[in-house]
Amino acid sequence: MPALPETIEAARAHIAGRCRLKPEIGIILGTGLGPVAAHLEPDADIPYGEIPHFASPTVDGHEGRWISGRVSGRPAAVMQGRFHFYEGHSMQDIAFPIRVMKALGVQSLFITNIAGGVNAGYRPGDLMVITDHINLLGTNPLIGANTEAVGPRFPDMSRPYDRALTARLMELGAAKGIALKKGVYACMSGPCLETAAEYRMLRIIGADAVGMSTVPEVIAAVHAGLRTVALSLITDACDPDDLQAIDIPAIMRVAGEAEPKIAQLVRGLAPEM
Repeated sequence: MPALPETIEAARAHIAGRCRLKPEIGIILGTGLGPVAAHLEPDADIPYGEIPHFASPTVDGHEGRWISGRVSGRPAAVMQGRFHFYEGHSMQDIAFPIRVMKALGVQSLFITNIAGGVNAGYRPGDLMVITDHINLLGTNPLIGANTEAVGPRFPDMSRPYDRALTARLMELGAAKGIALKKGVYACMSGPCLETAAEYRMLRIIGADAVGMSTVPEVIAAVHAGLRTVALSLITDACDPDDLQAIDIPAIMRVAGEAEPKIAQLVRGLAPEM
């Protein structure tokens, strides 16, 4: 098995060889949010399966394409679809694209996801800017031998979400008439949804939303020294006292309806990332 720097370089060289632009910002599009990529000025479109050492997503709503283009004039690398731990991907698989972004020249990362609303005041369609997270996966992408060329052994996690970018995103929301909440995102492994008792636990420990992604990517981004901002779309209300069966088509409808707002925020923040 090649060493991590060699696999990163193989992926970087393949992408760089097919893209004219050198990306400065990275964007990860969550479930059902792939259409945000349509707002780019396109440069190149590469299926993940063609990139050395990349995994392939297996979940509906994750197209599995690396898109190069400009967002509000800024050269960007966009992941149209991500990898999840519950799919059987390793933590290293999930972290790998972040490390490739860093090698390509990315300096800042904008992550999106869909999530369940644990906070009693949240409703489907709400947008939450993530200010902190709780890792309930039971593992971490930094476990194992550390490669100093990729990042330090003990990266500080006191501010995983860049405060200046977070504050600016809140200002953009207010300016555009897009209501934004701020909250804590909890990551659980899935793929089953949580029980009422688990939602109750999440409220007790301080989570406002829960999902099955993002946290490993943020840890890898902090490790790589990337400034990171993240946004959750609340697609369902997780009330432990009145828990309803999950409705996947309804979740995808909520994602589709919110996509234009998220695209506005991505385009608005890109010049300042």
